[in-house]
Parts: sequence; C-alpha cells; structure tokens
Amino acid sequence: MLTGFFFYKKPKRLAVESFPAEWQSLLEEHVKFYRELSKEKQPEFRQRIMLFLSEVYIEGVQLEINDLDKLLVACSAVIPVFGFKEWHYFNLSGVLLYPDYFDEDLQFADSAKSRNIGGLVGTGRFEKQMILSNRALHQGFDNTTDKSNTGIHEFVHLIDKMDGATDGISERLLGHQYVIPWLDLMHKSMEEINDDKSDIREYGGTNQAEFFAVASEYFFERPDLLESKHPELYAMLQMCFYPEAQKQHGAVTAD
Repeated sequence: MLTGFFFYKKPKRLAVESFPAEWQSLLEEHVKFYRELSKEKQPEFRQRIMLFLSEVYIEGVQLEINDLDKLLVACSAVIPVFGFKEWHYFNLSGVLLYPDYFDEDLQFADSAKSRNIGGLVGTGRFEKQMILSNRALHQGFDNTTDKSNTGIHEFVHLIDKMDGATDGISERLLGHQYVIPWLDLMHKSMEEINDDKSDIREYGGTNQAEFFAVASEYFFERPDLLESKHPELYAMLQMCFYPEAQKQHGAVTAD
C-alpha cells in the first residue's frame, strides 16, 4: 500500500519568486490557454502561476517531477480562476503526482486491477490534498481538441468544494440569483447527456458535481465550440468564471 506517501510535512509558504525565464518556452508550447491570452494578460498569468507554487506543495510519488509537471499543475489551478483578481486555494495544501492512472485503492502498479482514475480531491484523512495522474495531466494539455483536461477537472471540483459541498453549485463563483437557473440548465443538460443527445462527455451525466467539472473542461478547452453548440451553458459558465460577465448581465437586465 502507498498510504504512507500521503503524510508529509508541508513546508513553510515560500516567497513568491519571479517566473523562471526557461519556463517561458514550456508555457507557450504546452498551454493553449496561455497562448491565446492577450500580451497584456500573459504577465499576470505567469505571476499567478508563481503565487500558486508558493502556496501549494507538489510532490511526486515514485516519480521524479520536472519543471513541466509543476507548470501544468499550476496552470490547471490558475486557468479556472484567472477571471478573479485574487484567489487562494485555502482548501489545498499539496498535490501528489502519481506516474500513471490509479485504482480506487490508490494503486498504480501494473498489478493493480482497475487503473482508470486520473485524479481526485482528497477527503477525510486526505483532506486538503489532491492526487493527479501525471500521465493524465499531460494528456489534458497535449490534446487540445478533445474537450477534456484532468487537471482543470479536479481543480473545478476543489472550487466547488469551497462552499462546504461538492454539489455542482459553487456559491463562491455564482451569484445567488443565478443558482436556480443554473440548476435548471444543469439538469436539462444532464438529461440530454444520458439520452445520448449531447456531445458533452458522458461522465458529465453522472451527477451534478461531475457535470460542473466536465462542462468546465469543455468551456476552457473548446470555448468556441461550446458557445456554438450550447450557448446557454456557455453564457452561464462565462458568468461563473468571469465575474465581470455577471456585472454586465446585471446591467443589461436592469435596463
């Protein structure tokens, strides 16, 4: 069993360092979201990466992690909250990177039975920890057309959990007046998935929390396609992840 790997002493919070020059090419090559940011926004994104890395410890389990591994974890964390001027994952102390997919017993050896889990947010004795398959993490950024990204998926779960319940309704993102419309849209979209009438990944029909995470992956990976195929869902997620969109919507409604 690998349980012992979950108990490490979290180092003291580091000072926020400057973005290493040698990471620039890694970011441009591997992170489409960053490439598509305006030149004015890119420095802020790099700064937010370094802030996250100063607050959260990343450790490899039977894996020697490299700069790209750390960078992709940080990007997974920053992308969903980049629309907020300031964000801290107070419910996360560390990320454990496994070499490969793992099973329900957190085993990833070839002898393990059903190794199909790419990531999870810890609970109970694993509270404030996230486990990610390094293989799944990289696949999420390498394939920019499949509407999937394991890292973003797990960080959206973490965001969802911040209000005390992982239920697909993030009160830290969505104004109270939008909760009922979001629930209605979510259930309608889940029915379409389960009736095989949607291009949203089947896993999104499992429950509300998984729908929110899967739809968010789609939103950040293929925003143009989501807006084209699911305009209502796109608009609602736009308001979730970009507070300015809620303000603009409120102003339009008031008029």
